[in-house]
Amino acid sequence: MPAYICPQDGTRADTTALTWCCPACRGPWDLEFEAADALSLNSLTGRVNSLWRYEEVLPLSSPTTTLGEGRTPLVQVTGTVSAKLDFLMPTLSFKDRGAVMLAELARRLSPERVVADSSGNAGTAVAAYCARASLPCTVYVPEGTSPKKTEQIRAHGAHLEIVPGDREATAAAARAAADVPGTFYASHVFNPYFLHGTKTYVYELWEDLGGRLPDAIAVPVGNGTLLLGAALATAELHARGLIDRRPALIAVQAENVSPLAAAFRAGAEDLLPADLPPDGRLPADPLPAGPAATTLAEGIAIPRPPRARAILAAVRESGGTFLTVTEDQIRAAQLDLAARGFYVETTGVACWAAVGSWTDRSVVVPLCGAGLKTGLAG
Repeated sequence: MPAYICPQDGTRADTTALTWCCPACRGPWDLEFEAADALSLNSLTGRVNSLWRYEEVLPLSSPTTTLGEGRTPLVQVTGTVSAKLDFLMPTLSFKDRGAVMLAELARRLSPERVVADSSGNAGTAVAAYCARASLPCTVYVPEGTSPKKTEQIRAHGAHLEIVPGDREATAAAARAAADVPGTFYASHVFNPYFLHGTKTYVYELWEDLGGRLPDAIAVPVGNGTLLLGAALATAELHARGLIDRRPALIAVQAENVSPLAAAFRAGAEDLLPADLPPDGRLPADPLPAGPAATTLAEGIAIPRPPRARAILAAVRESGGTFLTVTEDQIRAAQLDLAARGFYVETTGVACWAAVGSWTDRSVVVPLCGAGLKTGLAG
């Protein structure tokens, strides 16, 4: 049976508990999980047309909370760059991949309440899947979140808490609520079940490309949930001999909010000292911050991601790198994709801005949120 384990100090907890972080260091959990069986392309024939077709490599099975998520199209955009259209998910973003795992786990644990925090897309996804699972849900979002996203959260019946301040103030409010007994914290950052949902993004690539992967996989990175899911999947596929090499992971951040890119370029294993407290440990409770930098890519505007060490290690291990994009590049990329037929929100165009002109290797970018969620950049 899967178990929570802290990557920092080895503390363990049962996954049937509502303990949302390591009680010793208050850091995020990893999941100790070994897939029961290996996949093969032939074994997938005739299976359900959702991410649950990869059930044997997932820590949950036989779901009742599903909305048919997954199996989004992969479209060739240029000779070397393809786009995976994850904005065609039920709630119009890739966050459905992880949210369905959290809601299904919560349904089995029967908590008194579910809470989540988000800059928008994770909140809309958790709200939708909690509605599907008939779970009471409260979603915390920062002021300034796109009105279309807050409207969607309310439409799914979740209680919406708009928090004055930035994304870190929102996380602090949600984590205070998560400490109330009987609460399941549907955190896309702290709960590793979310990462095992996002890893299906790469399993789908592997299947659609006939048992191989591109030279590189580009992902937008804030809290790093898609990147860490991709790292899990490539490691699993390689360990089982289903791919002969692991693709480079290309992590993309907005130049205005790029703490991971700065740490990577400095050769650091964690965030740089300016982003850490004096003891060097990033706590679960966010640090007080000065005036927040802003970016059109609101979904990746995360100044202190709790899984920073894991993200940096995953990119280095893959032979990948970090790239940053400016606000002007984000605006131009959104219009360029729209001219090609893809209307994508501002966070979702970051990877196209970074690697859309590549011609020397094959790369896949995720178009991970619908343009209707934010509208065109000003």
